[in-house]
Amino acid sequence: MTILDGKKVSEDIKNEIAAEVQKMKDKGEKVPHLAAIIVGSDGASLTYVGSKVKACERVGFESTLVKLPSTTSESELLKKINELNLNDDIDGFIVQLPLPKQIDTQQIINAIDPSKDVDGFHPENFGKMALDMSTFIPATPFGILELLERYNVPTDGKHTVIIGRSHIVGRPMSILMGRNQFPGNSTVTLTHSHTKNINQITSQADIIITALGVPNYLKAEMVKDDVVVIDVGITRVVDETSEKGYKIVGDVDFENVSKKASFITPVPGGVGPMTIAMLLKNTLLAREQKKAKN
Repeated sequence: MTILDGKKVSEDIKNEIAAEVQKMKDKGEKVPHLAAIIVGSDGASLTYVGSKVKACERVGFESTLVKLPSTTSESELLKKINELNLNDDIDGFIVQLPLPKQIDTQQIINAIDPSKDVDGFHPENFGKMALDMSTFIPATPFGILELLERYNVPTDGKHTVIIGRSHIVGRPMSILMGRNQFPGNSTVTLTHSHTKNINQITSQADIIITALGVPNYLKAEMVKDDVVVIDVGITRVVDETSEKGYKIVGDVDFENVSKKASFITPVPGGVGPMTIAMLLKNTLLAREQKKAKN
C-alpha cells in the first residue's frame, strides 16, 4: 500500500513554482499576483484564505486579501469583482465560498473574468474543461490529477467510481477521469444520494474518489482488494483528547480501508494541501497567458 502524500507533492510543486518565479525576477519581469475576496468571518474560510496568502509568500507571488463584512450586498460584491477584473496588476483572483445567504453564488462566479478565474468555476472555463480545451481546471480536481500522475497510478481502462456530484469536485472529476489522456481513459460511474446499491458499485471499482463530507462513510467491506482511494472529505469531529477539541476526518475509514488499498490519500495531508498548490499553478498559468497576449 502506497500513501499518496499530498503534503510532500504540494511542497515539490511549490518549489517548482518558486524556481519559475525566480527566473521571472531575474529577467526583471512582473511576478504573478493572486487576490482573494472573503465575505464574512467564517473560521474555516479565514484559515483557508490565510494559508493561501502564506503560500503566495512562500513561492514569491504578490497577494492581496480583500475582506468584506458578512452584511455585504450582492451589488457591492459585484462592484469589487469588477474592480479586480479591470485591475491589470491582478493576474488571478478567487472569491472564497460559501457566501452569505443574500448573495447568489452563481451570479458572482459568472461575473469573474474567465482569464482571471484561477478557481476554474466560471462556465466558460468549465465548458472548456469538458471539451478537453486548455483552461483552468478547478484546484481540487487538478490536485487529484497531479497526485495520480506523480505517483504513476494506472487509470487507463480502469473503473472509476466517484461519490458526490458537486460542481467543485464530483462533476469535474467525472469529466476528467473519462478524458482521452493520462490521468484519464477510465470508465466512470458518478454516484450520489439517489444512487441505489452503492456498495455493489463501489465494490467493483478500481479507483474510488469520494467527496461527500460524511465521516468514515467508505468502509472496508465496500471496496475490493488493491483499490485506489482518493478521499476529498474534510469534516471536523469532536475529539476530547485533542488540544483543539476536534480532529479532521475524511470520508474513508482509513484504518481498515488502507489494509485493502494499493494507493490511498490520508486526511489530513492528502488532497487538501494539493488544492492550494494547484491554485498557485493556475495563477502562474494566468500570468503566462497574459504575458503571451501582451
